[in-house]
Amino acid sequence: MSEVILKKKQRLKEIILEKSLKRGDFILASGARSNYMFDLKPTMLDPEGANLSAELLLEKIVPDIDAVGGLELGACPIVSAVCVISYQLNRRLKTFYVRKEKKERGTKRLIEGCELKKGDRVIILEDVTTKGGSVMAAVKAVLAEGGVVVKVLSLVDRQEGATENLAKEGITLDSIFTRGELL
Repeated sequence: MSEVILKKKQRLKEIILEKSLKRGDFILASGARSNYMFDLKPTMLDPEGANLSAELLLEKIVPDIDAVGGLELGACPIVSAVCVISYQLNRRLKTFYVRKEKKERGTKRLIEGCELKKGDRVIILEDVTTKGGSVMAAVKAVLAEGGVVVKVLSLVDRQEGATENLAKEGITLDSIFTRGELL
């Protein structure tokens, strides 16, 4: 990893620890109870945090990827940031959001944004992975459209089973940080 990337990663870590690490008593999306949580929205909606997150994620997105997207609401800020930075870097990734449920009005689509084509190679972005259950909704929606999910890429992996659970579905999990790097 280059020195520039290491510096960006260190700065993003500082922002996450300052803005997004919460201590207390929490029920996570997985249903598990925890004395800490990573609420990454303050980091992903911070101009510097969004920029650094997108740049570091793009470092892990190989050139043959057609699109990136993720499940609403957690992935929306980072998908948007990756969209903008990919344009600035002349990589022009297609991007999308997966709704938790299909709208009954308008387009009535589950996937909003770009139109996925059969065979498109896709990376699903996630803010935090715990057991991998939430992100599987996005994976299934992409597969239903004929896309090929190359991997799930998370800003923070809590290291609580997501890697193993996604592997059972043939999906690799990669992350910018693991719980061990942040705590």
